[in-house]
Order: sequence, then C-alpha cells, then structure tokens
Amino acid sequence: MATKAIVGTKVGMTQVWDDNNQVVGVTVLRVQPCRVVQVKTSENDGYSAIQVTYGMADPAKLTQPEAGHFQRAGVTPGKDLLELRLDDVSDYSVGQQIAVDMLDSGEKVDVTSVSKGKGFSGVMKRHGFKGQPAGHGAHKVHRKPGAVGQCATPSRVFKGKKLPGRSGAGRVTTLNLEVVSADAETEVLLVKGAVPGPKGATVVVRNAVKAA
Repeated sequence: MATKAIVGTKVGMTQVWDDNNQVVGVTVLRVQPCRVVQVKTSENDGYSAIQVTYGMADPAKLTQPEAGHFQRAGVTPGKDLLELRLDDVSDYSVGQQIAVDMLDSGEKVDVTSVSKGKGFSGVMKRHGFKGQPAGHGAHKVHRKPGAVGQCATPSRVFKGKKLPGRSGAGRVTTLNLEVVSADAETEVLLVKGAVPGPKGATVVVRNAVKAA
C-alpha cells in the first residue's frame, strides 16, 4: 500500500522539455494544500487511512452532519472529503496540511480517477470486437456482435457475455507515472503521460506501489 498520497484536480495536458531538450507530454494537476480532518488507525477502525479536504466551502451550505464533522476536528470546511489509504499514519495529525512538495521530481506515482463516460456503446467500441464482414452478403450487420447464445441446450445467453452497454465512467488507476515537477508555490504538479478522467476531475496521486 502507499506511504504518501494527495488529492488534485486535472487541468489538462501540455508539453515541456527535459534536460536533454526532448519534448515530454505531461498532465497538469492543480494540487491545493490538503487539510487532515480525521486519522483512522488499524486499532480503532480496522485499517489505516487519513481523511482530507481541500479548498474552501461555504459553511452555510453544509449539512449539519458535515458542519459538525469539521467543527469537531477544528478544520476549516473544504469542497470535498476524501479518504486516502496509507500503510502508516503515525506521522499525520488532525489539522495538518499536506502540500504537493511531498512528491519529488522523478518519483513514480499511481494516479486514480473516474474515467470519461462514453455513454451507451456497441461491442466494437466497448470491447474491441472485430465486427462483421463488409461484403459477402453481410447486410446492415457490420458493427453487430454476431451470435451470442446457444441453441436448444442451454437455450439462453450465459452471464458475463460481452454485449453493448454503458462504458467508461469507472474508477481507473494508471500505474508508474513519473513526476516531472512538483511546485508548492504555484500548486501545480506535472505528471508524465496521460491521467484518467476529463478536465476538472478529482484525482488521487499516491507513490507507486508496484514501482519497477
């Protein structure tokens, strides 16, 4: 499991040049300082994690349970509450601030977000099916899956068959991305490569658990 993690917002993609004057495609993440609202331990909760918030929220727009939760912790209300699972939470305390400079350039990270929703999609887009022949008598079935069931036995379609349906909008983690830059002053984190989710998506960045 991860030993450090932080929350950010996806801004978009751009490109920078490295020390060898080679262009590098990067994803820009805005990482505001996170405030620890709650620390969960294995002894009390059965697992170790920290609950964080970021940004500012209008206290008048919070529900009573939300307002009470922030008030008990003595933390200024934020936009959202997220839980970050960590191996060791002994170095964290309620009210502590976590900034993007906890990550170093060249460090490998795993980035988790909700992928772009594709809506209702056919089997070619959703599962990568080849499709039906373009000629040889094929008539208006070029993107259809073909036969999906059986004959008299068992006379049904098995569960789990790859069929059309809603695709995307699922939790996706991209492993072993490289941190290009982490600037606490501008609250910007540059990660090499693409990151799941649309612009404005909330992303969780943690140190890589399967780093090579």
